[in-house]
Amino acid sequence: MAKYREVVEVIISASRRTDIPAFYAEWFMNRIHAGYCTVPNPFNRNQVSYISLKPEDVDVIVFWTRHPRPLFPHLKELDQRGYHYYFQYTLMNNPRQIDPKSPPPESSMQTFHELADRIGPEKVIWRYDPILFSKITDAEFHQKSYRNIAQALRGYTGRSVISIVDIYRKAEKRFRELASQGVEIMDCEPEAFGNLMSTLVGAAIENDMEIVTCAEELDLQIYGIRPGKCVDDKHIQRIFGLDGTHKKDPSQRKSCGCVVSKDIGIYDSCLFGCVYCYATSSFERAKVNYGQHKSTSPSLIGWHDAFPKPELSQQGRLWDTQ
Repeated sequence: MAKYREVVEVIISASRRTDIPAFYAEWFMNRIHAGYCTVPNPFNRNQVSYISLKPEDVDVIVFWTRHPRPLFPHLKELDQRGYHYYFQYTLMNNPRQIDPKSPPPESSMQTFHELADRIGPEKVIWRYDPILFSKITDAEFHQKSYRNIAQALRGYTGRSVISIVDIYRKAEKRFRELASQGVEIMDCEPEAFGNLMSTLVGAAIENDMEIVTCAEELDLQIYGIRPGKCVDDKHIQRIFGLDGTHKKDPSQRKSCGCVVSKDIGIYDSCLFGCVYCYATSSFERAKVNYGQHKSTSPSLIGWHDAFPKPELSQQGRLWDTQ
């Protein structure tokens, strides 16, 4: 019989591992209706987490997405059920060699506007990350791209998140393939980098946004860019009046400032195919997983359940198998 241990995280991350709003909105709402979901351990599929999604057990949901529109028909229901949530919304203008399947920036801006009008600009955070330097995306490219998007999002968000790309092992082969096509990843010269950071800060200020970093090891405070938190206890307290956990998430990188959350996504399940993606080791595997996905399953990919289902204690909100 499976054993369970109490876990006190009450922030749901949906999801760093995949774009749930874009590709799995129906599954997500089915799990909302069921009141729970399950998540297999990425490193041991025999270990399954049972996570309550009942409104009384969830303080906040953080959505990570490039395309939230499939979730639009369900936002009213989430509100009526009493859920608090906000969006980390990635919007860039990279060439198709780098972001082959992301929504075009013009339509993404329109979606961003509609989302902010629906739920409020304080609940939609603009992510311009990761910034990747190449022959077709140099500092000048990012200066122009960021400035144009910032102007388009003026009044629709109050925060911009940036980071410089990290070369993950999962993506090394994809970068080599990109180089074989004549698009080599390169370092940015210090002077050009400084000019870029100054431009980003100026564009953010001009459009009434604060600009922060995401898990960035480089110290950009000399340019006026402070380290940020994507799962942000202070932001949650400010916009929802909730004083929850202030504990840094130990499962995230050292440079990540996020507080503790529970991610309900699964790796190798996003179809956007971004070259630099750390959450997808194989685009082909992601397609296979998506094809095998069932919106009625307790888990996003496969059919993982935790039996017997635990009863939640008065203090405990989420439970893990061990």
